[in-house]
Amino acid sequence: MKFIISATTDIGLTKNTNQDSFSVRQFRSNYGNVVLAVLCDGMGGLAKGEVASATLIRAFEKWSDHQLPQLLRNGLEEQVLQRDWNQIITENNEKIKNYGKQTGINLGTTVTALLITGTRYHILNVGDTRAYEIADHIQVLTQDQTVVAQEIACGRLTPEEAERDPRRSVLLQCVGASETVQPDYFSGIPRQNAVYMLCSDGFRHQISPEEIYQYLNPACMTDSECMKKNMEALIELDKQRQERDNITVVSIRTY
Repeated sequence: MKFIISATTDIGLTKNTNQDSFSVRQFRSNYGNVVLAVLCDGMGGLAKGEVASATLIRAFEKWSDHQLPQLLRNGLEEQVLQRDWNQIITENNEKIKNYGKQTGINLGTTVTALLITGTRYHILNVGDTRAYEIADHIQVLTQDQTVVAQEIACGRLTPEEAERDPRRSVLLQCVGASETVQPDYFSGIPRQNAVYMLCSDGFRHQISPEEIYQYLNPACMTDSECMKKNMEALIELDKQRQERDNITVVSIRTY
């Protein structure tokens, strides 16, 4: 399987800093081409959110430099991958918390990490950044760790009501601002001629799944230039609709 990669970020209409951070790296291995994409949304309203998000991105990049090549050589076992990723989350939760205590500020970050090979994808998620699969339809691959998602699961809110709920952005946990963090894990078989997309919540609140599909379906995402143009068009639509948050989107097209 081969991959085309594109990513873009925008500070948005009202923020002084972009607290989103992301990284996308491609490797060659015994599994063929492998992509690691990580997106972190530093907590809106919390000071120094960009420090938290960048800290976690650097930790995943360090892991991809040192541990991932060995993991790919030895055979990619899901249990070992989750052990490594749990360690990254635990260590950096403490690191960010300690930084906050030393500086007297509150900070934290969400994270979605996607590792994709020709035969399997693996996703880690904390918070409300998301991963999507876009092929013949659009599907959310992650589950938001938010109060409103919990309310939807309990039948107390509809998805439409959740988008208007004032608790929409209240997280159940995030890295650096929670005592302990329990990531969710998801995995599956990647599809040929599909788009795997990560986004911060600022990307998706003002646009519909139908609009995302219209711009980011595989037929429209034929090369990195087209991909970036289409993602930027959706970001402009977000801003026209007065999205106030930072906006980041990463897309990986399989072929």
